[in-house]
Amino acid sequence: MNHNAPLPLAHLTGSRPLVLSLAQLREHGVSASDAAERPWQQILPGVFLLHSGAATGEERLHAALLYAGRRGGEAVITGLAALALYRFASAPTLLALSHIDVLVPHSRRLRSVGTVRIVRTHTPPRPQEVTGVPVAPVARAVADAVAQLSDAATVRRLLSEAVRGRHCEPAALVRELTVARLLNRPHVVDAVESLLAEGRAIAEDRLYQLVRSHELPEPLWNVDLRLPGGPHLGGVDAFWPEHAVAVEIDTRAPRQGEDEEWSEAVRKRETLERLGVTVIHLTPRKLRDWPEQQAAVVRTALTASDDREPAAYLVVLPR
Repeated sequence: MNHNAPLPLAHLTGSRPLVLSLAQLREHGVSASDAAERPWQQILPGVFLLHSGAATGEERLHAALLYAGRRGGEAVITGLAALALYRFASAPTLLALSHIDVLVPHSRRLRSVGTVRIVRTHTPPRPQEVTGVPVAPVARAVADAVAQLSDAATVRRLLSEAVRGRHCEPAALVRELTVARLLNRPHVVDAVESLLAEGRAIAEDRLYQLVRSHELPEPLWNVDLRLPGGPHLGGVDAFWPEHAVAVEIDTRAPRQGEDEEWSEAVRKRETLERLGVTVIHLTPRKLRDWPEQQAAVVRTALTASDDREPAAYLVVLPR
């Protein structure tokens, strides 16, 4: 071939990103030896940058996907690169990242190379499409990012932004951190405790707004329930004593060593219901995404109280 003549893919050189795999070049009639004669760069095995300058962040991203997705394999951007695509303020830009994490099935025989770090998984998540790129869901991307971080402040900022930015719920993050076995790291545990406290505060505020915006009767907020002269039955977030209806915000997530806490919550609910109290569990996600439906659930329980047997007399104390 005359290397001074335009190559068959000249119509692509005006588009971005200028990154193609060797297989794609061959489809355009360009062999490996032809590519080596051009002022191009092989920035990853089998992946070429079609100009002589530095790769942009977008080009690095597409190069990573081409490398990890060769031979038709699945490849999904995760970690800090995914969070950059989700526009996390606490994540570096694509260009500033030293590595781009790519999630692949565990069975893939693929090694990390150059700026690409391969992350294997037995259960690939269903990817989201962001700017045309397959990206891990936020909770999974955060967990993969945290796995590579040792700075407590950075971990705390990522977790906080994921919740404050309404990218995902705290429970989803905790599940992913648990699966990744990251909750044995003290700086991660500290960040999670702050996250759960922040998530509960946000959920409580949404419950206040739900009661007032839907003109529900004003409950007693954050109270402990007891039998007269008897044992402590547990705390609830809202209680309507005249209707024997309680609302509890459920911010729990499966975490290591919490089977006892889960069982205790179940026992509390069963005890209150045996005493005639209707207990409504609302998750932060329900309060965020479907407040009208949750208001209807509470209103129905309050209305139906007239048709139930009177509840046992309970002592109500501030929590």
